[in-house]
Amino acid sequence: MSTRWSLTVDCAHPKALAAFWALALGYVEKPPPAGFGDWEEWFAHHGVPEEEWDDGAYLSDPDGTGPGLSFLKVPEPKTAKNRLHLDVQAGGGRETPWEVRWPRVSGAVERLTAAGGTVIQVHELHGRPDHVVMADPEGHEFCVL
Repeated sequence: MSTRWSLTVDCAHPKALAAFWALALGYVEKPPPAGFGDWEEWFAHHGVPEEEWDDGAYLSDPDGTGPGLSFLKVPEPKTAKNRLHLDVQAGGGRETPWEVRWPRVSGAVERLTAAGGTVIQVHELHGRPDHVVMADPEGHEFCVL
């Protein structure tokens, strides 16, 4: 039996970064737990101080199969390269023919650049582009494959 898990991203602007990653992954804002009309009601019920209500944002896979993502506000900026990164598999993987895969990758890179992402490097394999290393609006690196 596997263990459920989620990923938490430390950041300066949780809601803005969550919006970027919702676009990148096709995720949606996580609904509040059952019995609560919204997250503010849940926060109040659990005694979270009102000044902390904007300190996080939460995403979920609309199909319910992928891990959840949390974005938590921290005071310090990112200062070094990630030791863990996401691979956004927009192209369908290397088992997908390059002629099909690369336009999908390019399209995803265009959308994510328009949303505030930055291209860091385009990697080649056998003399043609293979994947793109990008950074999200706060500098977290990820790959688009």
